[in-house]
Amino acid sequence: MYGLARPLLFGLDAERAHAVGLRALDSAHALGLTRLLGARARPFPTPILGLTFPNPVGLAAGLDKNGAHIDALFGLGFGFVEIGTVTPRPQPGNPTPRMFRLPRHRALINRLGFNNDGVDALVRNVERARGRTGPLGINIGKNRDTPNESADRDYLHCLERVYPLADYITVNISSPNTAGLRELQEEQSLRRLVAILREAQERLAAQHGKRVPMLVKMAPDLSDDDVHAAARVLTDLHVDGVIATNTTVSRIAVQDDPRSRETGGLSGEPLMNKSTAVLRMLRTRMPEAVPLVGVGGILSGADAVKKMAAGASLVQIYTGLIYRGPELIGECVEAIRRRKEAPSRGNLPNL
Repeated sequence: MYGLARPLLFGLDAERAHAVGLRALDSAHALGLTRLLGARARPFPTPILGLTFPNPVGLAAGLDKNGAHIDALFGLGFGFVEIGTVTPRPQPGNPTPRMFRLPRHRALINRLGFNNDGVDALVRNVERARGRTGPLGINIGKNRDTPNESADRDYLHCLERVYPLADYITVNISSPNTAGLRELQEEQSLRRLVAILREAQERLAAQHGKRVPMLVKMAPDLSDDDVHAAARVLTDLHVDGVIATNTTVSRIAVQDDPRSRETGGLSGEPLMNKSTAVLRMLRTRMPEAVPLVGVGGILSGADAVKKMAAGASLVQIYTGLIYRGPELIGECVEAIRRRKEAPSRGNLPNL
């Protein structure tokens, strides 16, 4: 069914297609038709982070920034859905056009810039959602006009607002589309911010009588030394998990495409190797007890298996959903299931 809709959507500006696609998905869900959009995966319960995921394939943040489409997205068969990035105050993001397809490379460039309606609007949307069939993650960030030295206040505000409603919370310090944001990944800045948020997390756990896991989302463009430093900081501060990775500013893999000159974060197939290398590096530097979520460049079941082989406990997709449609969800679940059920590693595909 998505194969019929994709040419129509690809005939529109990428951001307009994004909005039209979500409206169509809501309509399909209201009519009970989301099951027709892709092959549904059999249940594959995956216990991670003190939660049970119906399957290990989730939606990455960015598709539903305001949490306005939660029920319909779960209806596609995701094991978990992450909404956001949300900021304390509403902001329009960067000027349009700000989203571009690179079809030959099965990639996207976006410079949206945390466009969202603010955390209060997101909270209202989450409170209205009734179709959550798996964990809901909420991705938090800072407003673009908040200086980095005051960033902790924005993250704390969002953390406190979403804590009662989230199954896990992701701290986004790795988007390339908010000026200076990635500087928060520098070792001392990272240690200061995460220490403040970890203290707040424990306070909120006592206040609400439940502990909501907190993950940190990292960039793929860090040097090896910076990845090692980040792993050390996040281990020292007992962060619950890490998401690897966000989009890349590198254009090496798409430099032959005229669109490659557009600024913003590159996602999709060209990100696969770069993000997986960071994932693998984090896995070698962090305790096995700390779960990693692999995201970036998954366009097939085999790609999802590569993320798991590199150390991921869960995976997320976004750009792959745009190019492949909802059938990618079930394909990834079944590929991961086969990997887990294989009697020996000798039966696994070459990675």
